[in-house]
Amino acid sequence: MTSTFRDRASAERAYDSLSSRGYTKDDVNLLMSDDTRKTHFGDNTADTELGSKAMEGAGVGSAIGGTAGAVIGAIAAIGTSVALPGLGLIIAGPLAAALAGAGAGGLTGGLVGALVGSGIPEERAAEYEHDIKNGGIVMGVKPRNDEDARHFQEEFRRNNGDRIYY
Repeated sequence: MTSTFRDRASAERAYDSLSSRGYTKDDVNLLMSDDTRKTHFGDNTADTELGSKAMEGAGVGSAIGGTAGAVIGAIAAIGTSVALPGLGLIIAGPLAAALAGAGAGGLTGGLVGALVGSGIPEERAAEYEHDIKNGGIVMGVKPRNDEDARHFQEEFRRNNGDRIYY
């Protein structure tokens, strides 16, 4: 299940709904531009669990370099979050590891190519790319059951989530 949020407050409330059901930061994917991370989760913002997750990939970009092979190696080395400096993105959560599995072709094709390579339909990946480029925060989670899925759909809607897909 995925959704785009336009601001930190909405994303925080949606994240809290995931936490209330026992999901941890390791279950949640976050995608945003580096500029959005700096704006909403930078040094002068409130310290929260979601903020910590958003910052996991910060500072890693300079260690990664620009080549796809180096990016894949860095994802494998740091586990669940990565900064992709060539794309200007922060990706945190299980999706970061999945993108490593997509291989260099997925990463060199940009965000849409990387997302499609990890199993997200191309139309949806293009929408996410548009949202991220325009300051959105894309959050995703794999619900453990249908009851959680219904709950999260409602919570995402209630918290101003756009493009909710399951």
